[in-house]
Amino acid sequence: MLNKHLNRVVAALAVMTVSTMLNAQQEAPELTHDGLTRIEDSAADLAYALPEADFAGYDRFIIMEPTVAFRKDWQRDFNRNQRSLSERVSDDDMERIKAGMAELFLAVFTEELEDNGYAIVEEAADDVMILRPAIINLDVAAPDLRSTARSRSYVTSAGSATLYIELFDSVTGQILARAADSRAARDRGTFQWATSVSNRAEARIVLRSWAGMLVDRLEEIHEGDD
Repeated sequence: MLNKHLNRVVAALAVMTVSTMLNAQQEAPELTHDGLTRIEDSAADLAYALPEADFAGYDRFIIMEPTVAFRKDWQRDFNRNQRSLSERVSDDDMERIKAGMAELFLAVFTEELEDNGYAIVEEAADDVMILRPAIINLDVAAPDLRSTARSRSYVTSAGSATLYIELFDSVTGQILARAADSRAARDRGTFQWATSVSNRAEARIVLRSWAGMLVDRLEEIHEGDD
């Protein structure tokens, strides 16, 4: 119970921090309170890194379980447009969706990193970096609910979310970098039937794009170190 409460606090802080950063990118500080410098040419919406950090020395990763948080008032906004109680999102539905997103995040990032030669481990070491992710501002256009009601939802896009990620040295605990990036699922231009399968497929595409950004940056660093 305490861990769940702490996760919610972390998510809330991440939402406030990232929302402020993304809504005022021009005013984002060049130097953070903990010594990170803004990266101007990052593929992410906003990114910071420790100037003296040697990222080339890391080729193994510990991935912490992601915190997942919906967009503020998402449940209220969704439910006010539903005609029957069976079509409304419950607290249990939200917890199930968050757990599924966290599980999918771990699977996708593990797969992408391992496919590119990086190992996922559980113990700290000099060459191990810790990834602490949060998926925030999650906005699901048509959540798949466990309802007996025979209804279908048609949407042009499955939704959107923001990735907030922090990287740490596993031995010292020193923060090395943090980044935030917002992505939306593909806009198909026409209405499509939304199901749990289609939602998961769209989420996987977005997660793979984020994992790909991380892998690409790591490859750039390692190539520059050769």
